[in-house]
Amino acid sequence: MADVIFFEKPGCAGNNRQKALLAEAGHTVHARDLLSEPWTADSLRPFFGDRPVADWFNRAAPAVKSGEVDPDALDEAAALALMLKTPLLIRRPLMQVGDRRNCGFEAERVDAWIGLAAGAPEGRLEGCARAGMPPCPPPAKG
Repeated sequence: MADVIFFEKPGCAGNNRQKALLAEAGHTVHARDLLSEPWTADSLRPFFGDRPVADWFNRAAPAVKSGEVDPDALDEAAALALMLKTPLLIRRPLMQVGDRRNCGFEAERVDAWIGLAAGAPEGRLEGCARAGMPPCPPPAKG
């Protein structure tokens, strides 16, 4: 099974569900705080591979939902600059296994890459699990 570096928004219910699916499949998950990681354009860019720039974005981010940020109107350099300034814009989770990186949690794609347990949910398992609710609180320090 794989050792998965899993960049998440701490306290996010959706990311917790995704980590549980990886653990159920026998993977070891090493969770890291996506929001406090010292990203650079060079360290962030490989997670997006050949996906269109618009697919790099967290569509549940307040700035995207409000229309303040339009992912469809941005080029690569502008998108990376915005994400470095506001990491909440980054599509979650970011995952790394060895030298390979990926963004988002599309079950079929993750299953083909590292495997998921039989009976795992299908489809795109991301986005806010608490749609319409206030943002998740930050995790308790301790």
